[in-house]
Formats: sequence, structure tokens, C-alpha cells
Amino acid sequence: MILLRWSGRPATAGMVRRYSGCLLVAAASIILSPRFSAAQGATGYPAKAIRVIVGAAPGGGTDLRARKFAYAISKNLGQQVVIDNRPGAGNTIGYGLVAQSAPDGYTLGAVTPSLTFSPALRPDLPYDPTRDFAPISLLTKAPFLLLAHPALPVKSVKELVALARARPGALDMGVGSSGSSTHLAAAYFASAADIRVTFIPYKGASQVSIDAISGQIHVFFSGIVSELPHVKSGRLRVLAVTSAGRSSVLPSVPTISEAGVRGYDVTVWHGWVAPARTPAAVVNRLNAELVKAVRSAEVATSLAEQGEEPVGGTPEQFRQLIAAEVPRWSSVVKRSGMRVE
Repeated sequence: MILLRWSGRPATAGMVRRYSGCLLVAAASIILSPRFSAAQGATGYPAKAIRVIVGAAPGGGTDLRARKFAYAISKNLGQQVVIDNRPGAGNTIGYGLVAQSAPDGYTLGAVTPSLTFSPALRPDLPYDPTRDFAPISLLTKAPFLLLAHPALPVKSVKELVALARARPGALDMGVGSSGSSTHLAAAYFASAADIRVTFIPYKGASQVSIDAISGQIHVFFSGIVSELPHVKSGRLRVLAVTSAGRSSVLPSVPTISEAGVRGYDVTVWHGWVAPARTPAAVVNRLNAELVKAVRSAEVATSLAEQGEEPVGGTPEQFRQLIAAEVPRWSSVVKRSGMRVE
């Protein structure tokens, strides 16, 4: 039993009713506050299946990576993690759906560098990559290769740059499609190396490789796994990798940065995000499970076979990467005059 007193006088029945009402209002305010709701919501999370939106078609690299991680974390979460493919407009349709979803942890998004360069190419996007998402974790990264036809008289990045400067615009550089990751990597290289080349856009990466092998184009950027057989057979020559550090798959191949174009660093990465305002406790739970998955022996082995490296960083580290890449790609696009066709 609690005895209430005001100014030394015993409480009357009316005072008790008023005081009790104030307690109820205060309790309701605490329960309905965002911080309290977030903590309570995270306690039983997840209570149902989680949807991961992939802005690419089934069977592609982004889709397969997302499925790998969805399968890996579903057991520990105790719920299904379902992939929802929403391809179109360079992944931006899928990104838009994630941004507009409820911030409750039940709709997530698998994202790639297109999240950070699409705003420069599509200024009418209905979302902002730095404002409308809660980064969960960067999961994997992999470099491109800078490749040349063996008949081209260059065996290094330094020789390629010298040839391009001696013959401005004469070298044909194939790119997967206008506004693609390889197009951005190529434009960034030309700008950083201060050279002028002729970009030849294709409808798909495979045709670029075919034309390079046949000598129709001189140089191009592409992934390790798809081109490594051609490098080993001598049909293509690899000049460098695009990442800041050397690739574990090709440790003898220098990076573009160490080969003379200082500071050049481009990787194809894969990460997961949630809608902005998703409770921090939910984001942290998902981060913990994804990091555990990416560092498992099974996933690490699978990634190595694809020429990828596991990352598994914190939400803040992923946020910093996104924040840094948006202005960089905006500058590259502006200098190159690139347009999406």
C-alpha cells in the first residue's frame, strides 16, 4: 500500500485519481516513444519472414549473392529470408521500393555500387542514397581487371597511358552498357590518367569480351572469373586490377594505383540496407548475422571461387562508403558527360 501526501497532508480521493491519471499519461508517453518502441520491437525480432528486394533479374550476380546470404542467415534468425526480384532501370526500381517500405526490419535491400552512381545518371530518382537507407553491412567486394588484346603494344598501365596520350581518341575501350559499372570504371580511369579514349558501349559484358578477343576493340574492364580463362589461354592480356590492394586470385598482377594512376580504386561490392529509421537494434541484429555468415568457412570458400573477398563491416563503415562514393561518381559522370541510353 502506498500513502500519498501533498505538503504534509494526506491525499484525498480526488488527488489520488489525478495523480494516477498523470502516471498513466507518462507511462503511455514512454511506451509510444520511438526509442521505447524500437527496443521492444527488436526484442521479438524477427517474428515473420523477411523480404530482401533485389533490383536485378534472377540468376545474375547480385541475385545469386543475395540468395547466398539469405540462406545463410535464415537458420539463425529462425525465419525465412525471401528474395523478391524487382529488376529495371539499373536497379533503381528495387532501391525505390526499399526506401518506401516500412522501417520495421521486414523489408531489406541488396545493393551494389549502382546505389551510389545512379543519382548522377538519373537525377529524378525518388530516393537519396545517403538519406533514405539504413546501411546494415558491406558484405563482399571484388575488383575489375583492366584487359587488352595481346596485339596491342602495351604490357603495363604505364605503357597504355603513354600510348593513349600519343594517340588521343585512337584507342577503343569497350564498356558493358552506357552508365554501367564498367563504364564508370573506364571513365574514372580515363579522367584519373588524363587520357582520351573512345568508349564503345555494348548491350552486355559478354559481347565486349568476344570483340576484345577478336581484336575489334583494344581494351576493356571486366570481372575476374569471366575473363581469367582467356587470360590463362593468352587470348587476353591483363594489365592491372582496379582495387586499392592486389587480388588474392591474381597476386602477381599490380593495381592501377601502384602502376602509376595514384589513388585509383574501384570495386564491385555487395551489401544490404534497410529503410531509413529502421530501429538500430534491428539493424545491429541483422548486421551480426550477416557478418557471421560472410566470415563462415563455407561462404568464404564460395566467394573465393568467384574472385570475391569477404568484408562484413559495421553499419557505420558501410554508411561512410556510400557517403564517399556518391560525390566521387557524380564528379566522374560530370567530367565525362556520360548519359544513360
